Amino acid sequence: MTRDNGGAAAMTAVAAMIAVLFAGSTVLTPLYIIYKQAFGFSQITLTLVYAVYVVGNLGALLMFGRLSDVIGRRPAALASMAIAVVSALLFLLAENIAWLDVARILSGLGIGIGAGTGTAWLAELIAGDDKSRAATIATSTNFVGLGLGALASGLLAEYAPWPLRLTFAVYLAVLAVVTVLIWRTQETVARPGRLADVSMQPRLSVPGAIRARFVAPAVTGFGAMALVGFYAALAPSILAQQLHATSHAEAGALFFELSIVAAATILATTQFSSRATMLAALVLMIPTVALVVAAQFFASMPIMIAATACCGVAAALGYRGGLQVVNQIAPADRRAEVVSAFFICCFCGNALPVIGIGLLSSWTSATTASLAFAGMITIFSLVALGFGAKYAR
Repeated sequence: MTRDNGGAAAMTAVAAMIAVLFAGSTVLTPLYIIYKQAFGFSQITLTLVYAVYVVGNLGALLMFGRLSDVIGRRPAALASMAIAVVSALLFLLAENIAWLDVARILSGLGIGIGAGTGTAWLAELIAGDDKSRAATIATSTNFVGLGLGALASGLLAEYAPWPLRLTFAVYLAVLAVVTVLIWRTQETVARPGRLADVSMQPRLSVPGAIRARFVAPAVTGFGAMALVGFYAALAPSILAQQLHATSHAEAGALFFELSIVAAATILATTQFSSRATMLAALVLMIPTVALVVAAQFFASMPIMIAATACCGVAAALGYRGGLQVVNQIAPADRRAEVVSAFFICCFCGNALPVIGIGLLSSWTSATTASLAFAGMITIFSLVALGFGAKYAR
């Protein structure tokens, strides 16, 4: 008979689950160029393969948001890991675009279920009344997983054979190890119910009394995740076509830089107030996108590295600050609804601008598309700063 892991071992296992699930979303980042060559698709198709991931995210958020509250943390976590395994198998065996699309949707679904479950699980595993540590662990391991997924994939693609197969074989092995750890981890829901008890009816709204104050964190979350999406989907193509850096390892390392800077920023700014953190992110987004455009215009890798570091800081501050502000302004009896609305803004930010840039770059040039993206982020940041300053408490 097995014994459930508790305490530090349990928190480590849950944090590992969050990291490995998010790693699955960026394993593709250095591989997009290879898929373009292997399957012969266009830049806009590449961006759609990236963006379709949000369909799974939204499905998880709208349909399965309360899953782990009802059936228990461990069953919900194991379900998310099973979905991730199926997604990885589809990537491993992929023969055309349809396989990639289905695999990406399932990846988004598994992450959507697992991230919410893991965050709640961590809060229950941590002793004491201060649950902010759970959010810090969850968000930092989220970014660490994103970075490690891209880095490992880039190294395998550059220096090992069969990059489109071996990468996912290794990922499946890691998923198997973490699944065993989760299976042995302590359940924290006292009386888990049945799957039939889970309501599948989506409920999403923002109370009228807080809508004006909701604008700033919502736009901040949108912008923060738009920056991450830009790097995850389009940076490898920019590196290859405009900066003439064709190494898959470099593409993976660039996103690893962004993610590690973001994780370090989250850990280093835990004492900052939520509103100050959010407003700092909005201010920083403007020079970040300016640096991205400058890196393309001057074909400069040093500028691109600086832009990536700024992007990591801005994304981390925006995501954490926006989420904390939403938690503060949401009525206690509707907090889950309001937080879900915030996450939908984040997911849309992660996908919609990437599609727009992909379309523009196919009609004009990558630099022109990036200029349009920079303009959009700048306008959004100024609008959010205005609302944030006006409705600051």
